Amino acid sequence: MSVEDSGLPLPEPVGVPLVLEHRVLKALLGAWALAACSAEETAAVEEHLGTCGSCADEALRLREAVGLLHVEESLDLDPALRTRVLAGCLDRRAPRIPVPDWTAPYDAEAARLDALLKDIGEAEWHAPVRLRWFEGDGPVSRRTTVAGVITHLLSVDGLVAVALGLDDPLDGTADAPTPAARTEAYWRASRFPPSRGVRGPWREQSHALVRTVSFTSEDSAGSGSGSGSGSGSGSGKLYVPYGDFELPLRDAMLDRAFECWIHAEDIAEAVDYPYEPPAPRHLHRMIDLAARMLPTVLAARRRAGLAAAPPRQTRHLVPAGSPGRSLRLEIEGLGGGEWLIPLDSPAAVGSADHAVAHVALDGVEFCRLAAGHVSPEEAAAGQDGDREAIRDVLFAAASMSRM
Repeated sequence: MSVEDSGLPLPEPVGVPLVLEHRVLKALLGAWALAACSAEETAAVEEHLGTCGSCADEALRLREAVGLLHVEESLDLDPALRTRVLAGCLDRRAPRIPVPDWTAPYDAEAARLDALLKDIGEAEWHAPVRLRWFEGDGPVSRRTTVAGVITHLLSVDGLVAVALGLDDPLDGTADAPTPAARTEAYWRASRFPPSRGVRGPWREQSHALVRTVSFTSEDSAGSGSGSGSGSGSGSGKLYVPYGDFELPLRDAMLDRAFECWIHAEDIAEAVDYPYEPPAPRHLHRMIDLAARMLPTVLAARRRAGLAAAPPRQTRHLVPAGSPGRSLRLEIEGLGGGEWLIPLDSPAAVGSADHAVAHVALDGVEFCRLAAGHVSPEEAAAGQDGDREAIRDVLFAAASMSRM
């Protein structure tokens, strides 16, 4: 029995195009531009566009208009992209002069900031920026501009440059050993307010730092994790004086990477530009540096009367290298990890068996605390244990910040 004799509905003819009037096809152009037509309607419209010039022009205009409706995406690249591209290149061909692994965070953050500076307009170089940090137990700030921030980085990076035997950007204008004093001296010596012209000297100096470390270091590109204390050979043995303290060159380069990122965020906020945190492995090294510095900063705050003294029973009973009371610092998210911060002496060793307090923080939030951009009272997501020890460590973290 045939389909016709069965009484069932006949199937639709396959491959027969729709035949629609001009006015109907013209009305479908908007839906076609939005890709909202059925397959048959799409075929009919597109066949019509090949024979009707006015509808073809209208279809082109509508497609361009639809393109403007797409959600804008950030133009800021993934901070890890540059590292991945370089790693891919180096897998194919080893560099003649390798960049030490402990220099990679500074190299990456300087490149990201330079890309941001390249994108901003002339007027944005004079956008107001407020530099923020902690002194004692309270926040302080200094007003400047985007260009002023770059001169600040240029001045303080100059401490590393001088240690490496490069030219000092202050050019002998002042005897200013500390980062803040160097910045103020540079600003005073300038005849005119800084403008976009400072990008060139800062960029050249950042390249010179990486290049000089690469040529003078005897470390291979894969050695060192950034968490050492300058025990490597070559330029890694150098120390960089900051006025009232000094850092091994390895740690000084990490410090400059940290400052480069933090001040890039200041600039990005001022010019309303998206900016991402560093690559997780670089962020981890920055957090590690801050965690290693905390015991020394805490001891200095005790000497200044800004932190509580250790309990009487532990005050003189913690010889160098021995475990003492500790705070367990747990960093979550990007760059995360766990550190045991010795509380009684910088020479003591953190011990889980002697932990009297626990603090949990997001990695980026901890860095912003160490930069003086977040107050200690607002920083910790989780706290447990000795409240006095927790307060002292959080305030010590904030007091590591400076101009």
